[in-house]
Amino acid sequence: MSGTGLFFFYLGRVSNQPIFPTMIRLLRSLLLITALGLWACTTTYHDKAEEVFQEGRKHILLMHPTVQNLERFLYLTGEGIFPLPDDYRVVGVYHQNATYDYGRSARYILNEELGDMALFAIDAPLNEHNIYGRNAGTDIFQELFERSEGAFFLGGPDIPPATYGEEFNLLTVVTDPHRHYLELSFLYHLLGGSQDPGYLPLLKSKPDYVILGICLGMQTMNVAAGGSLYQDIPTQVYEVHTVEEVVAMEPDKQHRNYYTYYRIDPEVSTPTFHRIHTISGSHMALAAGEANPSPYVLSSHHQAVKEFGQGYRATAWSADGQVVEAMEHENYPHVVGIQFHPEVPYLYDPDHKILFRPGHEATDSFLDLYPGELGEDFHRNFWVHVAGMFP
Repeated sequence: MSGTGLFFFYLGRVSNQPIFPTMIRLLRSLLLITALGLWACTTTYHDKAEEVFQEGRKHILLMHPTVQNLERFLYLTGEGIFPLPDDYRVVGVYHQNATYDYGRSARYILNEELGDMALFAIDAPLNEHNIYGRNAGTDIFQELFERSEGAFFLGGPDIPPATYGEEFNLLTVVTDPHRHYLELSFLYHLLGGSQDPGYLPLLKSKPDYVILGICLGMQTMNVAAGGSLYQDIPTQVYEVHTVEEVVAMEPDKQHRNYYTYYRIDPEVSTPTFHRIHTISGSHMALAAGEANPSPYVLSSHHQAVKEFGQGYRATAWSADGQVVEAMEHENYPHVVGIQFHPEVPYLYDPDHKILFRPGHEATDSFLDLYPGELGEDFHRNFWVHVAGMFP
């Protein structure tokens, strides 16, 4: 008998006791509601593939499906910014040992009655030694790939340096290794890497499959293919070592807002804005258009691509040419990584004013600062362009 079945059986026995009938009825109601809630969360939490992936529907995988990431996806699609066709269903994929409590996401899906979203948990034992090759997740990765049309890999914390063969920098902060092992291994299975040049990647059988990596997602794509990272941009790229030195640099050399380090005002924005330079003939150039190949973007990272993984080339750089801001795969046309954040809702909200420095006032939104070809058009065109990749 299942744990839930035992729980309901116990409720039935309690309700037959004659003592304190009103209290017992109240307790039974409360426990029944709790049991139903736990049962619902559990079934969503551990849905089997055949239940999650619906016959006759198309599917997009959303890695690391936190409540915030689900909300952002719904915002982009609901507002028509990311015009994904209506017949798509979102499947959030995560490792059950990851740091985040994905039960929150399950409850969010249930409470908001989001029938076009589901969660898929993976419990394969993954670590830095087995992620680049056949492992306990291999068959699951193949099934996810075969049942979907694309996958998004989103932002987050630093990748364990051992996964790209480097020692642990004192400025690297790893908080969610199991998430990284899952996403690195899945991407290796999808695209292969220099770790084993003879490996046949899954995309060989479906080369138009869509992969988008945002910020950490792009870094994960690169590492999974055998590439490496700068573990800290200020100290390793620009050779500066204090906050005062960073904030005195040109804005285009600042890749997150280091004024937050002072912790004086919690309203100060962690991200900052800077220009990127797009490379002609790329997806980035198509989104930017001919009017302005150097739009402003939202940036919030301290690590960056160093050596490229197998198959990748840069398609956008920071304005000074020192930091890779976008990359694309040379063999698969719909595999794109970006270092910036076009998914943040307030980029499209004229009423959201942004505070950059403590002691100042938040007077301007992104749309106030960078309207039209300065930045807004690029972000809207980007999502339209990505939606056009999906069948």
